[in-house]
Amino acid sequence: MVNLEWYRTFKSVYKNGNFSLAAKELYISQPAVSQHISMLEAHVGYKLFNRKSKGVEKTEYAKLLNNLIIDALDRLENVESSFRSKAVNTNQLISIGISKHLFSSIGSSLLSKFDYIDFSFHENDTLFELVDMKKLSFAIVTKQYDTFDTIQKKVGNIKQIIVGSTNIDASDVKSKIKAKEFSEVENWLNKQKWYSHDSGIPHIKLFWLHVFNKKRPSMIPNFFIPSEYEMLEALSKNTGLAVVWDCNSKGFIKDEKLQQIWNSKKMPNTEVFLMSGKNDTLTAAFAIIAAELEKGLE
Repeated sequence: MVNLEWYRTFKSVYKNGNFSLAAKELYISQPAVSQHISMLEAHVGYKLFNRKSKGVEKTEYAKLLNNLIIDALDRLENVESSFRSKAVNTNQLISIGISKHLFSSIGSSLLSKFDYIDFSFHENDTLFELVDMKKLSFAIVTKQYDTFDTIQKKVGNIKQIIVGSTNIDASDVKSKIKAKEFSEVENWLNKQKWYSHDSGIPHIKLFWLHVFNKKRPSMIPNFFIPSEYEMLEALSKNTGLAVVWDCNSKGFIKDEKLQQIWNSKKMPNTEVFLMSGKNDTLTAAFAIIAAELEKGLE
């Protein structure tokens, strides 16, 4: 079956002459671009691009394919754009960007407030760029930007804490935390199994920096699961510890699927902002989203 995205990717690579530039234009990864082109080549039965040290070289088959599809693809994209524009006006379709790590605990609460939402997952800087280029209606970010072209409102705070599975006996370490015996606490933490959503362990490093004044922890995490909420699901069914956003762990702790090990006063709060472009048609939706986020982050 023909996949329209293959042809979109082909069009971008053909125009840019580079897989990396095509990936940036389409907001997908470079491996995804390579995969689309490989699958399209397999489908049409011809080599379309030859890789070079800088970019790619179009084959004669690519030039022929481009001539055959470009007008039809442009017409289809114009129809899609027109339909999307009408959907925004008649059905109040809004697009919201958020980190995949915060969607389950923060973003999903918005589903009951709107009939149509197009969610996308990106990190702070990419979300800002997409809002700034008016490719996203709204973004939920954990960083404030110095710009006059967007509206930004603080909607709450989140904080990183240590949580653990309920089958760990943490009574002793909690006593040591209360007694401020931090060397003993760190020794205990280093002996546990650890989970992280990122191999760079940014949350764990930040916790160690603020709490123990160390740039790098001594232990090495055992398990990497690239979505923090999914990581918490796995942790709740196994044994170990993790440094996570408190908003993500709140439900697990309430349901007694996880336990809070340490909410250190040395860890700073992180501000959460709602961002949108300056557009009067978004004002009402902005107020609804901000109110819902503020309620969820109380």
